[in-house]
Amino acid sequence: MDHLEELKEFARLHARGQGMTAEHAARVLTRVTNDTTGDAGSWAAVWTAEGRAAAARGDLLDACRHYALARFPYHGDADRVLAQQLCVDTFDRWRRDQDGIERLEFDHPDGTVACWAAGLDRSRPLLVVMGGIVSVKEQWAPLLPLLRRIGFAAVVTELPGVGENTVTYGPESWRTLSFLLDRLADRAQVGDTSMLALSFSGHLAMLAAAEDPRIRRVLTVGAPVADFFADEDWWPRVPGITADTLRRLTGSADLTELRHRLPGFAFTPERLRQVRIPVRYVASSRDEIIPGSEQALLRRTLDDVRFKTFDDVHGSPAHLGAMRRWLFSQLLWLRFARRGSRQVSRSLVSERPS
Repeated sequence: MDHLEELKEFARLHARGQGMTAEHAARVLTRVTNDTTGDAGSWAAVWTAEGRAAAARGDLLDACRHYALARFPYHGDADRVLAQQLCVDTFDRWRRDQDGIERLEFDHPDGTVACWAAGLDRSRPLLVVMGGIVSVKEQWAPLLPLLRRIGFAAVVTELPGVGENTVTYGPESWRTLSFLLDRLADRAQVGDTSMLALSFSGHLAMLAAAEDPRIRRVLTVGAPVADFFADEDWWPRVPGITADTLRRLTGSADLTELRHRLPGFAFTPERLRQVRIPVRYVASSRDEIIPGSEQALLRRTLDDVRFKTFDDVHGSPAHLGAMRRWLFSQLLWLRFARRGSRQVSRSLVSERPS
C-alpha cells in the first residue's frame, strides 16, 4: 500500500472514531489526489477546506474534526501546521460559549504541555484523558462538560510530541504525567487520579502508575506493553504510518534509529508487577498495530486486569458507543462503586456535545 492509500485507509477509521459518517469521509477522500504541500488537491488542503466550510456554517466541533484529520498523522509540513493551529483556535472559539472549560498551559523542562480542563476543584477526583500518537486533545475535549457533571475534575491533554505537546516522546515520558499531577495539585484531588489513556498513552499511564501512587486506576484501548516495542518478528507488520509517526515523535533520524530506541520503551516483567492498581483494557481482535501477546502478558502479570474485546481493528472505531459504555461503566464502578455508575455511563453515549 502506497503512502496516500495508507493515509486514506487510516483516515476512514479515524473519521468514524470521531463520529463522521463513512459516506462523508468517502466523499472527501475522493477529492484527495496527492500529499504535496501547497497543492489544492492535497491531503491537508482538502480536509482543511472542509473544516473551513463547517466553521463558516457555525459547526465548530465539526470543523475541529476535519482540521484534526487535515493535520493527520502529525503536523510535519506547513499545511498540516496550519491545520493544527486551526483545530486549536476553533476549539477555543467553541469552548468560550460553554460553561467552565478552561485552557491550561505548563512550561515543562523539555517543552510545553497544553490542556483543556473543566470542573477543577480540590474536592474532586482527577480524571486525565490522553489520546494516542495521532490524536489531538481537541478530539476528546468535547466530553469535558459531561465529565464535570458526573463529578470529576477533568483534564484532556496529549501524548508527548503530539499536537501542542512539544516534549519529545521517549522511555521516560511517563514523568510528564507526574509533572502534570504536580501542577494540578492545588486544583484537584490528584491523590485519586484516574487515567483514561488511549493506545500509546495507555502504555505511558501504566508506566507512570508503576512509579506514582497518585494514579489509582488506568483505563485504556489497545495499549502496547512490551512485544510491540521489542519483538523483531512483529515489527514488519506495523503500518508505515505508525512507524513514521513514532519516528517523528521520538526525534529519530530514520526507522533504523527508531528500531534501536524502541526496546527501551518495553515493560520488563519486574516493572509491570509494580502496577498494583486496576487496569481496564479494550482490545481489538483484528488489531493491526498491537500484538495480541500484550494481553497475555497483562493477564499473567497483573492482579486486577479486565478486558473487553471487540471484533475490530486498532482502537475499535466501529464499536465507539459500546466501547465508551464499557470504559465509563468501569471507571465509575471503580471510582464510585455502586452509586449510579450504569445510569451515568449510558448518558455518556446518548449525550453528544452540540
